[in-house]
Amino acid sequence: MKTALNSFVVANPNKCIGCKVCEVACFVAHSKKNNVSGVVGTITTPVTPRLHNIKVGKVTMPIQCRHCEDAPCANSCPTSAIKQEDGIIIIDEKACIGCKSCILACPFGAIELMPEYKNGEEVLQSNLKQYIENELESKSKIIAYKCDLCKENGEAACVKACPKDALTLITPEETKKVRNLKAVESLSKIINNQK
Repeated sequence: MKTALNSFVVANPNKCIGCKVCEVACFVAHSKKNNVSGVVGTITTPVTPRLHNIKVGKVTMPIQCRHCEDAPCANSCPTSAIKQEDGIIIIDEKACIGCKSCILACPFGAIELMPEYKNGEEVLQSNLKQYIENELESKSKIIAYKCDLCKENGEAACVKACPKDALTLITPEETKKVRNLKAVESLSKIINNQK
């Protein structure tokens, strides 16, 4: 039985200029369900992309979920909120309890925690309270979030938006076919030159 491997996005650090267009595109793509238009001046929630540009020395590139085949984040989740759907590792926000196990388990640092938003407003927990400026208030519901390859939009917004084509959606089977063809072409040239 052959299983399809999960796709994922990779960045070419030689092309990435650190402009953060991918972060903005990601935020806008995932904010539509919260009625956020992405127009400057209309955003009332924090800008929370599901990938993050990291700069080390002269190299800049986004870090995002690799959609691991044996996902450590899913294996560590006590509520099974992280699962695979159609070749994408997703987080079920309704099942997430914000326990941080997935953050500790992810070898790429691709998972973040943030307050959950609904219609532009923070979702508050019904029972858990916290003191804020000496007053007891409901605590925000905190959830894990990460790249989901923009499954609701059908294509990764970061890849589409990158002005330098530094991001590529890798489909392992297709990538393998392309590499196999290149290898055959290279071998063919070597063999033909030896004749």
